[in-house]
Amino acid sequence: MKTVRKSDLPQKICPVCKRPFTWRKKWAKDWGALKYCSERCRRNKKGLLVD
Repeated sequence: MKTVRKSDLPQKICPVCKRPFTWRKKWAKDWGALKYCSERCRRNKKGLLVD
């Protein structure tokens, strides 16, 4: 059985929060179209998040 280290998985940068997010198995089908790291960022795509 082949194991893959988390550091070897593909990453993208979220355009809203500017944080990197790593590939997850549940995103395998949609990885090419995925832009946002979370539902919160997807909802707030018009403005930057303020914590």
